[in-house]
Amino acid sequence: MTDDFAAIARQIIDANGYLTLATADAGGRPWATPLWFAADRYTDFFWLSRPSTRHSANIATRPDVGITVFDSTVPISQGQAVYIEAVAGQVPDADLEPALAVYSARSVAAGGRAWAVADVVSPAEFRLYRARATACYVLDDHDSRVPADPARA
Repeated sequence: MTDDFAAIARQIIDANGYLTLATADAGGRPWATPLWFAADRYTDFFWLSRPSTRHSANIATRPDVGITVFDSTVPISQGQAVYIEAVAGQVPDADLEPALAVYSARSVAAGGRAWAVADVVSPAEFRLYRARATACYVLDDHDSRVPADPARA
């Protein structure tokens, strides 16, 4: 394995369409859910969700989240993942257009559709969410988590 942990993190994020989002409710009860995502600058991770879902309600109460991005199809003992600590919430109205541009570009590239602001504000059922990374890790050759800054060029 290379010691360029940032490059490893970028490759994993670029190659995968789903992340696992870990949240907790007000009492600390955990919840994890897979979500299709788009990343911007390897620091902002966007997804669409209904505000009524368990993970969205948890984020409204406790915005600190954990994220894992990984390829579940690789053979045993060959897996690698990116582990992200982040703060999440609905994308503020003032940030919707640029955030939707990122999300829509990846959606269209993956065979999905482009999204407009009207698709993610009331009365629409979905909202655009963002998790902004505060720390990022990958595994080294000894299966220990090591810091990785994928935004570093």
